[in-house]
Amino acid sequence: MIRLILVAVFLITFLVLSIPLLIAEWIIGKYNMPLKDKSSLAIVTWAFRVVLFLSGVSLDVRGEENVPKDEPVLYIGNHRSYFDIVITYARVPRPTGYIAKKEMLRWPLLRNWMRNLHCLFLDRNDVKQGLKVILTAIEDVKAGISVCIFPEGTRNRVNHTFMEFHEGSFKIAAKSGCPIIPMTIYNSGDIFEDHIPWIKKTRVILEYGKPIYIKALPKENQKRIGAYTQNLIEETYFKIKEEAGF
Repeated sequence: MIRLILVAVFLITFLVLSIPLLIAEWIIGKYNMPLKDKSSLAIVTWAFRVVLFLSGVSLDVRGEENVPKDEPVLYIGNHRSYFDIVITYARVPRPTGYIAKKEMLRWPLLRNWMRNLHCLFLDRNDVKQGLKVILTAIEDVKAGISVCIFPEGTRNRVNHTFMEFHEGSFKIAAKSGCPIIPMTIYNSGDIFEDHIPWIKKTRVILEYGKPIYIKALPKENQKRIGAYTQNLIEETYFKIKEEAGF
C-alpha cells in the first residue's frame, strides 16, 4: 500500500508543480526546439526514475550498447504493464515519442508532457486516423525523433504469452529507413497488474536486441517483419525466463 501511495502522491505533485516548467518549455520551444526536446526529455526521464525508485523496481538492463546514439530508431517491445512505458522511457538516449492510445488525452498536464515528448495518440477504432498517426511517426523519425510502439496493440493480460504483432506498426521503419530496436521486457506485470491495486517490489529485466535494418533482411523476412521481430523478442523472453528462474 505504501508504494502505491508514494507513487500516486509523487505523480500528482510532479504534474501540479510542473505547470511553470510547461510554460517555460513552451517559451523555449518558440525559439529553440532542439533545446526544448532535450530539456523535456531530461525532466521526464528524471521523474520516471523516481517512480521506479518509489515502486521498488530493481531494473536489470541488458544490451544497451545495441541502441544507436547517433540516429533515431523504432523501438518495438512486448507489453504487459503500464510500467513498460516508465521502464523504457527512463533509458532512452535521445528524444523519443511513444504511440499511445487516444484515451491518454483525457488527462490534463500528462497529455501536455506527452506532446512535449512527441507522443502520438492513436484511435484503435479508426483506421484512417491510425494511418495518419503512422505517417506522422515516419516524418518524426526523418526529423531525428525516435519512436516507440508496442505492436500487440494493448497490454497482454496473460503472463508468459504474446499477442500477434501488428505489421502496420513496422511501416515506420520500412518507410523511414531507421533501424528497429527489439525490446524484451520481462516480469513487468509483477509490479502492478498481477496484483492490482498493490505495487510490489520486484525485479524486471529489460533487454535490447541488435538493430534490425529491414532492407538488409531476406525478402521473406521483409514481408513479415512483424512476425520476424516478434520471434526474436519471444526467443529472448523465454531465454531470460529460463536463466532468471522466476
